[in-house]
Amino acid sequence: MAKKNIFTDAFGTPYFLKRLIIFILGLVSYRRFNGFNKLKITGTEHLVDLPDSNVLFVCNHQTYFADVAAMYHAFCAVNNGYLDTIKNPIYLLNPKIDFYYVAAEETMNKGILPKIFKIAGAVTVKRTWRAEGQNVNRMVDLTEVDNIMKALDNGWVATFPQGTTSAFAQGRRGTAKLVKNQRPIVIPIKINGFRRAFDKKGLRVKVTGVKPTMEFKAPLDIDYDNEKAPEILLKIMTAIEQTEDFNVLHNYDEELKAKKLEQKDSDN
Repeated sequence: MAKKNIFTDAFGTPYFLKRLIIFILGLVSYRRFNGFNKLKITGTEHLVDLPDSNVLFVCNHQTYFADVAAMYHAFCAVNNGYLDTIKNPIYLLNPKIDFYYVAAEETMNKGILPKIFKIAGAVTVKRTWRAEGQNVNRMVDLTEVDNIMKALDNGWVATFPQGTTSAFAQGRRGTAKLVKNQRPIVIPIKINGFRRAFDKKGLRVKVTGVKPTMEFKAPLDIDYDNEKAPEILLKIMTAIEQTEDFNVLHNYDEELKAKKLEQKDSDN
């Protein structure tokens, strides 16, 4: 597989261009996370001693771009010795440049700004289950899988196992299969409040005064030799708190339904 060098990343993008884009986008987005809203970051001590490659971050998804932008701020801050804070944006002068994120191809090709985000480190994939707002059923493009593995071989990668911003959507088996085959260090990220603070794209501040949270958890303990993909997926979805056990509204609805049935039985 291709390797990075002192001038370009694993996909041939010049580092000077990535540094420039991360710096500019970081400055533009900074007040969104430490001004209009106050992003609270925890658990970055888990990032300090990680290797430079084969690290996979798995995260729940709330907006198209704000989630990733916040990760860039957190990773750049840690890269410069700042833990659990993004209060000093000087870290943007020395960014974490070997960081990639998995994104839907159709999302990254709509408009100039997404294409700029793409240069910063997107590894694009075509959804196998949905395209242009319609349900589809197509085969996985193995070239895209190779690209994700290439990114892992050369840096850190963030992916969103649900492949959608809908809360508590089911996780996609492809993530677990990738983990099983590549055997990366898997770091779960749990975010909250992004959906309330920003619009769906994550480009516009919807509400101010919100305190979004981004929690980095300890690496998952995975038995790569004995655990199967479904078990790994369940472990991932539990770590990012996206199983039905964490769905408070779902539990409330079920309890309400049970109470109504109980009341009906007692009336009869």
